[in-house]
Amino acid sequence: MRDMATIGTDWRMVDGVATAWFDAPSLTAGAALAGRTVELSTEIVVDLRATGVRVRLDTAEHAEAVSAAAQELGLSANPAPLQHLSVVLESVDPSAVTPFWRRALDYAPGPAGELADPLRRDPALRVRRSTEPRPLRNRIHLDVVRPSAGVEQADLGEPFGAYGVCHADADGNEVDLVPGGPLDERTEASDWQAVFSAMACYRTTSPTQQRDLVAAAASLADDAGFPLLVDVRPGLVILDSGKDQWVDDAHGLDLDFTDLAARLQTAARELGATADPGVPRFVQLFLDAADVAAVRAFWVAALGYSPDRRDWNSDINDPRRLNPELVFQEVDTAETERRRQRNRIHVELAVPADLAQTHLATAVGAGGRLLDDSQGRWRVADPEGNELVIVSGA
Repeated sequence: MRDMATIGTDWRMVDGVATAWFDAPSLTAGAALAGRTVELSTEIVVDLRATGVRVRLDTAEHAEAVSAAAQELGLSANPAPLQHLSVVLESVDPSAVTPFWRRALDYAPGPAGELADPLRRDPALRVRRSTEPRPLRNRIHLDVVRPSAGVEQADLGEPFGAYGVCHADADGNEVDLVPGGPLDERTEASDWQAVFSAMACYRTTSPTQQRDLVAAAASLADDAGFPLLVDVRPGLVILDSGKDQWVDDAHGLDLDFTDLAARLQTAARELGATADPGVPRFVQLFLDAADVAAVRAFWVAALGYSPDRRDWNSDINDPRRLNPELVFQEVDTAETERRRQRNRIHVELAVPADLAQTHLATAVGAGGRLLDDSQGRWRVADPEGNELVIVSGA
């Protein structure tokens, strides 16, 4: 990767990848940039949202061309939304827990030894060695939703827990592995899976087909007023409602999402794209807290997230839905030892180097405690000791 000075002012290094966000007034406006970008290289990762486009480069040689296309289209770069959240699991024996998580998440080994989503949508899982004994249950666990066949293929053993979906690795770290299913019984929407999000994933055979599908999806979603998520990956276009957003009380629109899903499916099939029902997957983090309001407020501020619009729901989400949701539930205050124990799981937030101090100040100002810092890494505890590590640049 070339030096940042030669890439251009639109770009920042985030988790080792040259990344830019370009504000856009609509999905259709952003789709124009997405289409121009995928024609440069099939390896560029593009995330189209109703408010803009995130581009992550495979090689810096394309930075100038993407920036020029954005300028021609009247779209401006904005580094403020750039961040990348990942999950870190500490273990006395990483080799004992890593295979479990690889199967649970259907991830692949990454270049730095982490477990990574091959589609670069869901958070990476980094397993690090630790000699600190922490025998009690974590206050953080993961929820993973996959199609039923994928859950069976993971073969994690007999589930337990109130909902019969919980599994634990050799150290006791837990995941709720939830089977998804069809969004709707109608043939017109049969490409769609409900995995907390409503999602349809289409295999494509050329950049032109990708471009045309992205443009068609953007136009249909804009006409319906729905903030559809459209992610472009090598040979693939992913259409996603966002968690629960296909449900009426979540999106708050005069819209039956399954009708929109049917129109999107028709457009994809007319362009020759082929649905792949095994691809959909959803990953979120669950935090137990004695004082949910205080802990939730910290994470809203520290991550720049927004609360769910429904008062009864504790979820918080990235307003651009580029990073995973966090969900909060009350823990029994009598579990004092468990509440004092340091978690085996924490969250890392990679941010541009020039914005790292701003993120740190925001986290501390929201009730966080700075525990330590070293070489562009700041470890902050929320009001109940759950840890966020802010990582600068690469």
